[in-house]
Amino acid sequence: MEYVTAVPHPRTEAAAPARSGRRSLAVALLCGALGAAVALLATRQRWADGTASVAGGTFPLTAKGSDVTGVPAALAIVGLAALVAVFAVRRAGRFVVAGLLALSGAGIVTAALLAASDASALDEKAAQASGDTSATVAALSHTGWPYVAAAGGVLILLAGLLALRYGALWPAMSGRYERGTDRPRRKARPVDPERPEEIWKALDRGEDPTGA
Repeated sequence: MEYVTAVPHPRTEAAAPARSGRRSLAVALLCGALGAAVALLATRQRWADGTASVAGGTFPLTAKGSDVTGVPAALAIVGLAALVAVFAVRRAGRFVVAGLLALSGAGIVTAALLAASDASALDEKAAQASGDTSATVAALSHTGWPYVAAAGGVLILLAGLLALRYGALWPAMSGRYERGTDRPRRKARPVDPERPEEIWKALDRGEDPTGA
């Protein structure tokens, strides 16, 4: 009578980390690229509206995300560069770059949420439109685009956390593309003294067929 054991196969245990690495890599790339695109797109949209009092009435004012704060757009570019750089470094360098990626996402979230109720950009525009440096914006309202930018930051943060957790399992740039890396030279095959054609070939290459 034969018995069947439930002992896992060694190949199955070895393949599990590789599968986790591939899945985490795909998710991190998707989250990082999508998060940067969303954050950059959101900063180009209208974040706030208001009016300024001028001679003869009111003047409408609008502020885009880039008018309110330039931090989310700058950190989105930094995060995208860090996402690419993860594959160019190894070991401790990869850990540092992954941390930079995560910090970029956290910074986008913080800056976007702080700017969601900010009125300083429109106050400056109100002062310019009215010619009064003490003028402030009236009828202030905000859109949901700051929160969209924050969502992009969350995606970049997630990509950074995945890189910190699973980055050691991800592939790195091949050594043949690294500057200053020499390929190992192939050793010449010993010449068979009983084959004259090999002796002549060795002489043509400038080698000593005797091996001395």
